[in-house]
Amino acid sequence: MAEKFWAGANLEPKRQHRWLLLMSGVPSFVVKTAAKPSYAINNTEHKYFGHTFNYPGNVTWNPVDVTLVDPIDPDTSKGLQTVLLNSGYDIPDARLELNSEGLFTVSKQEAVNALGGIITLQQIGTRNNKPNQILEEWDMHNPWIEKVDFGKLDYSSDAMVDISMTIRYDYAILR
Repeated sequence: MAEKFWAGANLEPKRQHRWLLLMSGVPSFVVKTAAKPSYAINNTEHKYFGHTFNYPGNVTWNPVDVTLVDPIDPDTSKGLQTVLLNSGYDIPDARLELNSEGLFTVSKQEAVNALGGIITLQQIGTRNNKPNQILEEWDMHNPWIEKVDFGKLDYSSDAMVDISMTIRYDYAILR
């Protein structure tokens, strides 16, 4: 009799708790949750004599949501502030005079460079009876931080402060 799929002793599914997110400026140990890359294919309809025919359109890679914990050292909030400044953001202050170089704003090139050009998400597990093998590796190309929420404070809670952020990227490759 054939062995049932889940009854095999050598079966090891991928687990949600074995992974690393490698991103410039953010230590991997502060990352609590991360969504894996995902995409959507747009639909284009064509109507003909009361019928609708559907055709695949453009591929759009969806943003990735990441949750970080904010330790005292290294200070994740300060690290993300540095990423913002390295992205081309100028903090407005009392000196709003034009300098010789002009005003600055965030650019895609600087925002991508601030994160190192590629963010890698590694899923780790057991392969061929060897632990800590990389089972899946996603490279997200041209990433930039779209949104950061530095969390909330609450006198009635002893939980750690979480930082949520949304990362946009142009495309991802599964290696």
